[in-house]
Amino acid sequence: MDDDRIAAEDWHGVSPKYLWVDLVGRLIPWIVLAVVLLLVQLAKGGWWWLGLAAVLVIAVLIAVFTPARVHSIRYRLRDDDLVFRRGIMWRRVVAVPYGRMQLIDITRGPIARTLGLAELKFVTAAAATGVIIPGLPEAEAEGLRDRLVALAESRRAGL
Repeated sequence: MDDDRIAAEDWHGVSPKYLWVDLVGRLIPWIVLAVVLLLVQLAKGGWWWLGLAAVLVIAVLIAVFTPARVHSIRYRLRDDDLVFRRGIMWRRVVAVPYGRMQLIDITRGPIARTLGLAELKFVTAAAATGVIIPGLPEAEAEGLRDRLVALAESRRAGL
């Protein structure tokens, strides 16, 4: 499937607010590591500042690439399946047939909940097709869940 040829309006993206959720979630461990390295540097001296510099460079790279990574998260509803894609360099594209969906779960983390966002998690019999669509506005996530549950039930019933 050459998804670059498909019209952009066919794909739905995540909320721009999700950028903050993703950025904070990815940077917190690096900030904690930087603080620990800074404390070690202050207590012992030596070459620990190189580790701190490396951590800060990694944090800056995360901050630079996060907007493109968040923008790459897209989903599309087709007649028989939901197609999900994400990634900049390593693009993952997964098609989940409606009839194979067993559970559609909505999750709201603390930062996402503060911003009014949620994520949809699709559970199928195949573990490899685990798809999570993050950064959806709560109302959109609930509406999409209800629509997909109805589609999944109708496909399993053969209607």
